[in-house]
Amino acid sequence: MLRSGFSNETVQQELSVRGLAEPLDAAAEKSLRETGATAALVDAIKSGAYAIAPADAQRAQDELAAQAARRAEAAEQARKFNTLYQDQLARARRAAPPATGPVSTILADQFKGDLVAWRNGGLVGLSRFDDEVIEKKKLIALYFSAHWCGPCRKFTPQLVEFYNRVAPQHPEFEIIFVSNDRSAGAMEAYMRDLKMPWPAIDFAKLPNKSALKKYAGEGIPCLVLLDASGKVISDSYVGKNFVGPEKVLTDLAATFAQPSAPGIAATR
Repeated sequence: MLRSGFSNETVQQELSVRGLAEPLDAAAEKSLRETGATAALVDAIKSGAYAIAPADAQRAQDELAAQAARRAEAAEQARKFNTLYQDQLARARRAAPPATGPVSTILADQFKGDLVAWRNGGLVGLSRFDDEVIEKKKLIALYFSAHWCGPCRKFTPQLVEFYNRVAPQHPEFEIIFVSNDRSAGAMEAYMRDLKMPWPAIDFAKLPNKSALKKYAGEGIPCLVLLDASGKVISDSYVGKNFVGPEKVLTDLAATFAQPSAPGIAATR
């Protein structure tokens, strides 16, 4: 209480009501004096004037121990429940039927009519992006990012440089920006200022894209590489551990360097 700014008089009033369960040893006395306890307060505590009966002290300690045991039991039950839930979720995912329809359109259907891009050097703002272009892609990287995010603004120029260097030689590859910005204006400014050459989901359509949120990690920047069927190929997260979007660029570079390779091991 003294550390929190309460006066010696207030502390004495509290002690007279609540009592003191433990005797005042040398270390506790030193700590009291350092926090501003007066000699009168220290002498009163040392005299035993505020001491409670041993039986009452034991009951208080027993209650504290019981509370700690209940908290530990509750935490263990929560852990078991979460483990069971995660196990059930994993089984449900394994049992889910495979997606149907042409592989080339399963993921593209998620974006049909909802993509925009920055054109003409930023002179005309965002314009509609051609859906047919996306339908031809075999590798799509979702980029979860935002203008307000410092680490995102630091990584985005690296991603722009990578895209401008490799995309012309690999027409099967595309990046789609999934904005975490707080307004359409902020999203447009981010795309313009960082010169994003890839399309983005229209800000107004983002609330309808909950199906894409399963790919997002717990933080941004998050880059997730998918094949045309929506299968995760490479990720900024391994489980809940953030390994960074640079890992995805490394995996992509390795894949593009060996076009005959079977692919990248999935991280999820």
